[in-house]
Amino acid sequence: MIFRLDERLIFPEPDLAEPDGLLAVGGDLSTQRLVLAYQHGIFPWYSDDSPILWYSPHERFVLYPQELKISKSMRQVMRSGKFKITSNTCFADVIKACSTAPREGQDGTWITDDMLQAYIALNAEHYAHSVEVWLDDQLVGGLYGIWVGDVFCGESMFSRVSNASKMALIYLCQSGKFDLIDCQVHTDHLESMGARMISREQYITVLHNSLL
Repeated sequence: MIFRLDERLIFPEPDLAEPDGLLAVGGDLSTQRLVLAYQHGIFPWYSDDSPILWYSPHERFVLYPQELKISKSMRQVMRSGKFKITSNTCFADVIKACSTAPREGQDGTWITDDMLQAYIALNAEHYAHSVEVWLDDQLVGGLYGIWVGDVFCGESMFSRVSNASKMALIYLCQSGKFDLIDCQVHTDHLESMGARMISREQYITVLHNSLL
């Protein structure tokens, strides 16, 4: 059953989601609703030509910072000092870059204008955070996501030069601020860096414990 949301700030239990993870439709992208969603392992994912869709997948693709794998070549890049890393210095630029970055197998972006404005508002309230990667004072990569307790719910990343997005993820893992990075969707790139699947139940347990 897919639940239809109204103006009330409530969500159905995540374990009621469809096999593809779809849980609910409707509602809005207010800061309060988005924060509530992420605290319960739910996130919005939809396109311009559809209503707001809310998902809670049966499995989550996650990265435990202590399991991060850094290749020999990547360690050489890190030692070179060619990149400068910052955090939360230009959130809007990062999410806009993510929205226009080409994705293999995708014709467009799920970061609609409404989503973009909603997450910029979340950043203003210190819920959404970004990591920026710079080369010669130019923004060349980065990522953004939602900070929930000790969990970072990654939303998207981009890279304009080789290894830039990897640098952002390594910075996030080595910050010491998170017990878990939620990567949401499987990619070979993230799997090579140590990300793996866990069940929804495992993920929500970690999420809830991080909020205690």
